[in-house]
Amino acid sequence: MDGKMKVTFLGTGTSHGIPVIACKCPVCTSSDPRDRRYRSSLLVETENTSIAIDTGYEFRLSMIRAGATKLDAILYTHSHSDHLMGLDDVRVFTKDRVLPVYGNSGTLEDVVSKFPYAFRRVECPKGIPQLEAHPLEPCVEVMIGDIPVIPVPLMHYRLPIYGYRFGDFAYLTDVSHIPQAGMDVLKGVRILVLGALRERPHIAHLSFGEATDIARKLGVEKCYFTHINHETGYNEINRRYEPLCSSAYDNMVLEV
Repeated sequence: MDGKMKVTFLGTGTSHGIPVIACKCPVCTSSDPRDRRYRSSLLVETENTSIAIDTGYEFRLSMIRAGATKLDAILYTHSHSDHLMGLDDVRVFTKDRVLPVYGNSGTLEDVVSKFPYAFRRVECPKGIPQLEAHPLEPCVEVMIGDIPVIPVPLMHYRLPIYGYRFGDFAYLTDVSHIPQAGMDVLKGVRILVLGALRERPHIAHLSFGEATDIARKLGVEKCYFTHINHETGYNEINRRYEPLCSSAYDNMVLEV
């Protein structure tokens, strides 16, 4: 991979999004645009290659907001609805080609079962996405365009999922535990994105404190929280956890 990689946070919220429907809490009614969060997703770009990680409910809106005009592949962390259900909107990128979709084997089985029509070859696809599933082995690097990708094995409570490492940057969302194999893959990461749901513990997600402990253990230069719920606002998270950890926000851009 030559040169800089651009990372855009398409969404940084948990499964409800923020504001939550019918909620009048201080975060959901905040006037700070950084407290408004689509479901979590990421766009990774070089000059030649563009990869989306997950396609949540607002995928179309987030890609428009980010000014995205190109997509070469999709990486899935797992197949929960808030990370998947915008998949049909990738059809604009498959008018004259088949788009590869990557993830672990269990995730891809779920994706195909929920969007079977997108994985069937038809003579006249019209508005149907044209996708092809490519299972990835944990900890084994693959090249997607000019971007090296290493799947990082994680646990989302009892569900085996993937995070992804790109050079000295890694993106891990919906994680409650990182097995030793995953920690080994993450050695040397400089910039880390970690799913951190809230201050309080949760059975299937890291808390802010647990995520901070992992960032310290890995010795990263900077950690950004994502997949955040509505209990704590952007400014309050940063007040508590900077300088090592900060809250990411929707449409935030990093050059890594």
